[in-house]
Amino acid sequence: MFAMLKPIELKSIFSELLESRNIRMDVARLDSIHPLFGGNKWFKLKFNIEEAKRRNAKAILTFGGAYSNHIYATAAACKHFNISSIGMIRGEGSDLTNNTLSRAIDWEMDIHLLSKLDYAEKETELFEYQLHEQFGNIYIIPEGGHNYLGINGCMEILNALPKDYEAIVCSVGSGTTISGLLLSAQSNQKIIGFAPMKGGTYLKDSIAYDLNQFLGDQSATDELLERLIIIDDYHFGGFAKVNEELRGQKIKLEQLLGLELDFVYTSKMFYGLFDLIVKDYFKPNTKILALHTGGLQGNKGFEN
Repeated sequence: MFAMLKPIELKSIFSELLESRNIRMDVARLDSIHPLFGGNKWFKLKFNIEEAKRRNAKAILTFGGAYSNHIYATAAACKHFNISSIGMIRGEGSDLTNNTLSRAIDWEMDIHLLSKLDYAEKETELFEYQLHEQFGNIYIIPEGGHNYLGINGCMEILNALPKDYEAIVCSVGSGTTISGLLLSAQSNQKIIGFAPMKGGTYLKDSIAYDLNQFLGDQSATDELLERLIIIDDYHFGGFAKVNEELRGQKIKLEQLLGLELDFVYTSKMFYGLFDLIVKDYFKPNTKILALHTGGLQGNKGFEN
C-alpha cells in the first residue's frame, strides 16, 4: 500500500582511524527517508498502518513516554496518511508543552496521561478490553511498534541495501529492528546491537522470544542468534542519561561523520563502534554498515 517514502541514502565514512585499520564504513541514513517519521520508526509503523486501514479502524492507539520518538512518529505518520491517532503517555505529570507531545497534539493526536501503575497494565487483556470499550474500533500498536508487523517492516531495511557487509551495526531498544535485521541478513553477516541502557544484554532473551514467536522454530531461532552480538558497555549512565562526556563525544562524532546524531541512541552507538575499532575488535578489510535510526527530535529534550 505504501512505497518507501524516499530511498535510503548511503553515506561513506572516511577517517584516519578507518584507513589505518583498513576498514570500510557506510552509514545507512534511515533518518533521511522522511523528516518527521523517518528512521526505523517508519519501518515499524508501515505495516501496522496498512493493517489499521484494512480493518477500517477509526483510530490508531499506541503507547510511549513523554519524549517518545515512537509517539512523535506515529502522530506525524497518522496525520500524513489521514487516520486518527491516540497516544497513551506514561506519567500523569507529563509536560504537554514539550516538543514531542506539543507536536503530536498539533498533528491531532488525542493524548491521554496514564499513571505508572496503569501504564504497567497496558499489555493485559483487561486493559485492552477497556481501551476498546472507551474508544471503539481502534487498532492498537504496542509501545515502540514492537509486534509481528513491526518486525516484518524492519525486514525491509536490508532488502533495500547492498549485501556485501560483514557487520551490520544498530542501536537496540525494544529489539524489533534487530529482529527484522536478523531475519533478513545474509548468513555470513553479524548483527551488532548497541544497548543504550545498563544491563542491556537481557535484550538478547527478548529478541530470542520474538524470533521464536515469528518463526515458530526454536532451532531456526538459535541459528539466527549465533550471529547476534549485544554490547552494553556504552550506556553513559543508563537509558536516556546524558552527561558532559557524551555531549562532548557527540560533537566530535558529528564532525567526523558529517551527520547529526541523537543523544539516546546513535551517539552512544557510534561512540561504541569507533571505540571497538580502536581496540581492533574488527578484522582488517571488514565492511561495516551502521544504521542511523533517526530520533533527532528527542534532542530538544536535552537542550540546556
